[in-house]
Amino acid sequence: MDRVKKKELDFGNDKIFSILLRLAPPVMLAQLIQALYNIIDSFFIGNYSESGLTALSIIYPIQLLMIALAVGTGVGINTLMAHFLGVDNKKKSDETAGVGNFLAFAMWFVFALICWFIMPFYAQISTNSQKIIDEVIVYGRIVCVFSFGLFFESIWTKVMQATGNMKIPMIAQIAGAFVNIALDPLLIFGIGFFPELGISGAAIATVVGQIAAALIVMKKGCKRSPKISKYKEYIKRIYYLGFPNILMQSAYTLYIFGLNLILKGFSDQAVTALGLYYKWQTIFFIPLGAMQTCIVPVISFNYSAGNRERCGKTLKDSVILGMVLMLIGVLCFEIMPDVLMGTFSKDSEVIRIGSYALRVIAVSFIPMVTSLIFPVFFQAIGSAFKSSALTILRTIVLFVPLGWVLAHFGLESFWFTFPITEVITTAVGFIMYRKSRFGRRLSNGYTCLLYTSPSPRDRG
Repeated sequence: MDRVKKKELDFGNDKIFSILLRLAPPVMLAQLIQALYNIIDSFFIGNYSESGLTALSIIYPIQLLMIALAVGTGVGINTLMAHFLGVDNKKKSDETAGVGNFLAFAMWFVFALICWFIMPFYAQISTNSQKIIDEVIVYGRIVCVFSFGLFFESIWTKVMQATGNMKIPMIAQIAGAFVNIALDPLLIFGIGFFPELGISGAAIATVVGQIAAALIVMKKGCKRSPKISKYKEYIKRIYYLGFPNILMQSAYTLYIFGLNLILKGFSDQAVTALGLYYKWQTIFFIPLGAMQTCIVPVISFNYSAGNRERCGKTLKDSVILGMVLMLIGVLCFEIMPDVLMGTFSKDSEVIRIGSYALRVIAVSFIPMVTSLIFPVFFQAIGSAFKSSALTILRTIVLFVPLGWVLAHFGLESFWFTFPITEVITTAVGFIMYRKSRFGRRLSNGYTCLLYTSPSPRDRG
């Protein structure tokens, strides 16, 4: 027992860097594997057909929306569980996790139904090529209708991360990725007794990998559901906390879709180049994604326990660590953008457009650390308004309108949308942080109902 206790993290007392360095590697490894199978998907599809590669770029915003609902809800569950654990109420923490099962099923069912019917319309407004339209419909319907693995895996992963368990989610995501990677060439090209399914094969490989990952986390992540009468209370609190993350992720869908429409006015190659950037972004943003994941339970725990100083230090240390690690992405994008683009596409125009784009976008990576961590920080302390405001500013107010304006000066000018947006968002986030007088009572009054002095009922 003593040995076990020594291995457990103490969010309230351990050194912040020690906590982050212990939590982050499993998350980073899992995200790396996830990114690799997205990369490998694109690699195989790019070798199969250029039209398929464009189709993947078009469907990417829909996949982001799916992830937004699943992960955002999971973050709400994770944060609420951390709150209850911070006030020593394990029963309510487990009940929160139990409600997640119902939410995962409900989100999958509604999302799959809607996507099945809207996919043809979405494809038609995204491209003028009938071949690409057909591929978008086929791929999109498969990954959306059979996405139940993703929804359940996302919820159960966040349940375990709330208690500091990063190992099993890591194993699950690695296993799911390897299943996907193994099936990709077999189903896309028709190797051995497998049929040649093209882009449909890539979609099938993706959903089978998601299901495999979900099965692994099910044992530890699936908790007993509370009484139905308690659902309303828990769901309200979950989405109060999770909505900023859902909004943030959903806004990505909107702005990438908007950018795709802007780039459509130039060429399908420009759309493909943007899609390939986001493929590589998943690799180089792994450190930042890990920081976002790891700081939520730490900050939520300490905020609930009244330790505001540790919340601020967690923010500072995560930003420093994130910036140092993001330098790797900056160097790669600046030094070898043509190599990165050429990995997926042999189209000289895609490589030319994409290489220039990567060099410009790389300038945005350092300010992007703070522009993405500030919303997560405000979310973790229950300041939903500030978190949502920063997200809306970045994705709705800046990205698409600014991209539309700069596009009038040419395709090369368009790519400066990225660094300009991140610098402005960072500046506003810093001002919000300073004006909040963090360390005292938040002056704006948006302190979450969850983080007021816990009632006897919450404490058990």
